[in-house]
Amino acid sequence: MTSTRVSRHIKASRQAVYKALLDPKAIAQWKVPEGMSSVVHEFDAREGGRFRVSLTYEAPHASGKTTAHTDTYHGYFASLIPNEKVVEVTEFETDDPSMQGEMRITIVLKDTDGGTGLLAIHDGVPAGVRPVDNEEGWRMSLDKLAGLLENDGARGKESPHA
Repeated sequence: MTSTRVSRHIKASRQAVYKALLDPKAIAQWKVPEGMSSVVHEFDAREGGRFRVSLTYEAPHASGKTTAHTDTYHGYFASLIPNEKVVEVTEFETDDPSMQGEMRITIVLKDTDGGTGLLAIHDGVPAGVRPVDNEEGWRMSLDKLAGLLENDGARGKESPHA
């Protein structure tokens, strides 16, 4: 098991970023790397609340952790500090021992010049996931989050679904 850390500056308020971290419609748009689509099956955005999400590869040759082309993960919100921190405990739904195990994702938000600094810390990345791949997936997703919020900010909205 390993850990990764990815940071991103987002030109939006901490409140808007925090809201997008807990909005299932926004999650389906941003929390998915390039080349994949997302389905949010369950999402209860409260401390102790559960979630379940599937990410499906668009390329026919890509292989998933749960089924031939899909990675499904589930978990719960371990801690929610409004506009400051989200801690999720997740695990892949898989029979592959190299992909099993509980992961802890901590997202910390800080005010920065002209927006929000976001730090995503992913502890317990399974042995079957290369850290560089995990970091790349997070960078892609956080770029989507920034695009979603910054585009809405240009239209004067506070969140993806204001």
